[in-house]
Amino acid sequence: MEILAEKLGKFDKFDRIHFIRRDRSQCVCNMPRQGTLPHDLIHFVVESSLPFRYGFLNLVAAGAEASFAMELAHDKSLTDIDVEAIQVEAIVEALQTQLWGAYFDFASFDEANQLACSARGKTALAINEEQSLQLYQTVLDLFEQWQALPFHSSMPLHFDDANESEHVSAS
Repeated sequence: MEILAEKLGKFDKFDRIHFIRRDRSQCVCNMPRQGTLPHDLIHFVVESSLPFRYGFLNLVAAGAEASFAMELAHDKSLTDIDVEAIQVEAIVEALQTQLWGAYFDFASFDEANQLACSARGKTALAINEEQSLQLYQTVLDLFEQWQALPFHSSMPLHFDDANESEHVSAS
């Protein structure tokens, strides 16, 4: 699936992300500006780096509208969501918290991951310190690229969904 992360105007409250599936169907959703790497781009890092099949991006790649997939992944009351979708969301949230803190602390990352899964009634994916630090560094690298992107520009990314291959890369 091709992803086009679009940075809008300097004073806009949202940026935008476009998804172009292998069958060429598309969907778009807004990405709220949060002062750090947009949440959906952290999803890109997590789902590109770990062997998940049912995270937000895989749901979109399989044909779900982004708003529907987002609702499923973020609604804590929907406890019947596949364990992987919840684990992905928990890791994304834990990484986002680390970004807001501007440094990486494995104990807080791990606790945030555990708590986010527990709140949804699921078991967290065990991620060791080396794996989590590598995810954080990849998020920081993408954040630097995002920060350097001029307003009214786009960043193309390629996501190999679970039905393609096991390798994912930024374009």
